This record gives sequence, structure tokens and C-alpha cells, in this order.
Amino acid sequence: MYPYELFWGMDLYSILITVGIIACMVIIRVLSDRRGFTARWQNFLLFSTVIAVILGYGAAVLMQGLYNIARIGHFELTNSTGSTFYGGLLGGAAVFLAIYFGVGHFLFRDGYHKTHLHDLLDIAACCITAAHGFGRLGCLMAGCCYGAATDAWYGIYMVNLGHKVIPVQLYEAIFLFALSALLIYRFLKGKRYGMPIYMLTYGVWRFLIEYLRDDERGQTIVSFLTPSQLISVVLILGSAVVFALENYAFRRQALRAVAAGEAAPSEEHPEEESHAEADSQSQTNDQSNAD
Repeated sequence: MYPYELFWGMDLYSILITVGIIACMVIIRVLSDRRGFTARWQNFLLFSTVIAVILGYGAAVLMQGLYNIARIGHFELTNSTGSTFYGGLLGGAAVFLAIYFGVGHFLFRDGYHKTHLHDLLDIAACCITAAHGFGRLGCLMAGCCYGAATDAWYGIYMVNLGHKVIPVQLYEAIFLFALSALLIYRFLKGKRYGMPIYMLTYGVWRFLIEYLRDDERGQTIVSFLTPSQLISVVLILGSAVVFALENYAFRRQALRAVAAGEAAPSEEHPEEESHAEADSQSQTNDQSNAD
């Protein structure tokens, strides 16, 4: 839509991607503060996120290079071939979890990071949707990830294409911002399962919106599905797995609380009982280290 350089080599795509990353950091800090998590855990999340974003972007570019094999006949990594969201999501998530559990094992000997894993997943869902929404606005400005050609009133003229297309990038940005707002609201209300809700709803949305897209992304082992649709199916199935694991962990936590003669955590506010004990233990350890 406006793929031109503005200043210092920056265009609207780069600026909006940067805004998305900043929004992600702000959401982590605000939501963590609202729940009263320790400063050490919050800083660890921010550090892990920065590393995951950097390496995740590399994964996004790499996956686009793999897409290019089907699109242009050979593997190619250039500025013009861009990147793909799912590559960044999967690569970034893998890097983040490796840091979270690997480095976290040594930083949190009391298991604080494991105790708050479900909180991490809820916060991550809020962050990913917000950052991705800004990223999709960036795609709209860059003229990539475009929809099918149209002469309808809702079409947007793309300079790089020379005609109007369905603005699927704008539709997806609106959807992602709305989903992010919903997930943040649920988190602030103490509700759970933010990550499986994100995985399910975005997977369904992305699967359907692909039918309106017109940029070539290559083929998959399933002839009638695009690469993004195939990954969307995996994401939808994965949402059920994550939900089951979170629910299992919550049930175990409730049984342990009952066995110890404590009040079992509620479905809507499981953190009210579990955080107090974990945070107290973490603060005790911090004090011991200071002494």
C-alpha cells in the first residue's frame, strides 16, 4: 500500500513491526505487575522474549526460503522474499521455551518458573496477538500477504501489484487486536486457558482467511491445503493438547492442596492460592541469597 522508505532506511513495515515488539514488552510488564510476580521473573521473561524475537525472525526468513522452493523453484533468502509468521512463531516459541526451562532451571532453584508456567502461557497469548496485529498492518503497508484481486468498494490498491485486492491483512489485524483485548480482559479477571483459546481461534481464522489470499506460498503434502492451512490444522489440534495439559496440571495442584489441608484453587482464580505460597518461597530464597 505504501512500501516506500520514510527515513534512515525505515519504512512503515519496519516501524510497525518495531511497534509490535514494543507492545509485546509493555504487555508483559503490565500484566506481570498486575499479578504481583517477582521482578526477577519479569526481567527473565523480557530477556527471553528479546532473544526469542531475534532468533524467531531468523526462523521466519528461513521458512520463507523453504516456501520459495515451491514458489520460484529454488531456495532463496533475500530482502524481497520476506518472512512468514508461522515460521517466526514456531521458531521463536522453541527458542523461548529452551531458555525458559534451560536457563530458568539454574535461576529459579525453587521452581518458581515452573509454578507460573500457566501464567506465562496466558501472558504469551496476549502478547503474540497484539504484536502480530501490528505486524499484519505492516504487511498491508508493504503490499505482501495480499488478498485476491477485486474491483469492489472494499478493495485496497496495491502499488506493487498495480490493482486493488481484498485487504486480508487489515481484516486479520482487526481480528488479532480484538482477540488480544479479549485475552487481556480474561487474564485480568483471573481466568485461565488463554493459550489454547488463542491457538484454536487463530488456527480456525487463519485456515478460513487463506481462501481469500492470493499470494503464492507453494504446495504441501496435502494437495488442497496451503502451507498456512496445514499449520493451522496442527495449531487447532495442538490447542486441545495444551488445554488437556493445563487442566491436568490444575487438577493435580488442587489434589495436592486438598491433601495438605489447604483450600483448593478455584477454576477462575487458581493463582490466588498458588501464587502466595510460591512467591513467599521465592522471596525467602532471595533474602537468603542477599544474606
